Amino acid sequence: MNESLIYQTDTWLLCLILFVLMMLMVWAGNTLRSKKAETVSLSTIEGSLFGLLGLLLAFTFSMSANRYDARKAIIVEEANDIGTALLRTDMYGDSLRKAFRQDFHEYIKARIAYYDAGRDTGLINAASKKTEQISARIWNRAVAASHKSENLAATQQMIPALNAMIDVTTLRTAAGRSRVPDSIIVLLFLLSMACSFFAGYVIPSNKKMEKTTLLGFVLLTVFVIYVILDLDRPRRGIINMDAQQEYIKALLFNPDK
Repeated sequence: MNESLIYQTDTWLLCLILFVLMMLMVWAGNTLRSKKAETVSLSTIEGSLFGLLGLLLAFTFSMSANRYDARKAIIVEEANDIGTALLRTDMYGDSLRKAFRQDFHEYIKARIAYYDAGRDTGLINAASKKTEQISARIWNRAVAASHKSENLAATQQMIPALNAMIDVTTLRTAAGRSRVPDSIIVLLFLLSMACSFFAGYVIPSNKKMEKTTLLGFVLLTVFVIYVILDLDRPRRGIINMDAQQEYIKALLFNPDK
């Protein structure tokens, strides 16, 4: 999948660039301000601009947090689906049950590799292809077993479980690609820079307290944007989902190898 330049760039680097740009805008605002002018209060337009920044920050943070929660829920759902299918292999005879468990063991390792791949597109694609191959093998085995009358009850339980296990991988891929649009990120950066300019213009920075106020505004804005971007990038950053633990738990349902 082709990724945008914004998504390819590390979060810390984007925020560092934003910090520098915001400080430059503060300096530009101070430079254009009349040296003899007294401290002025925000006009209606400027107040609306800061209000719009706060609204956009809240909206974008909510969007990123919702996507993070959705991805986390899908990971748990997939682990549960794998565990359910594993348990239902006990309904088959010994030879078929062992064959199923061996396939499931390889499937779980492929899914763990998919999550452990990080940002490596090659490893992600290889793990996805391996997952498809093994899931097809498990499905074919279940279909072949369904032709035998003694496996009727097991088939009625296993087929729906396999359907859920296979379908959730597509859901997980779609959730990983569902991100905050780049246009919103660009708008957030531009609005932050515009507010920095007005903050520098209306607040003189010739006193220590005023400099601290301006710096605090810039740092807090950059920090909030960092968290937003970090939440929106599940394969990197500080806020990550440890999917491997969930899959290990699923594997422990039936530890036979």
